[in-house]
Amino acid sequence: MFTSTFTFAKGQYDDEFHALDQVIAEVAKGIPGYLGEEAWENSATGLISNVHYWESMEALQQLMKHPAHLEAKRKQAQWLAGYHIVIAEVKGSYGDGGIAHPLAGRMLPRQPA
Repeated sequence: MFTSTFTFAKGQYDDEFHALDQVIAEVAKGIPGYLGEEAWENSATGLISNVHYWESMEALQQLMKHPAHLEAKRKQAQWLAGYHIVIAEVKGSYGDGGIAHPLAGRMLPRQPA
């Protein structure tokens, strides 16, 4: 499994941004192998991180190659004040079940405490 973490600084959003963002979200959710997502905001820096979970790199690459995603990449400077992306392979996942998580219940090796 893989994660794609998109961390960005807010810029000026317009109607085109919101429409394209919605299309990308719908496309992602429709890709076989999409497992879910989480979003975080750092109140100290104002940065936002969106973490998407994927069953395979091939599933993630389907989103990366989609025309709407490519258009957003081309136009990102209109809407964002900077960004950074991290792609990572998930080596394990566990929890106590007390919170919902996209990987809860998946068969992944538990990491030692």
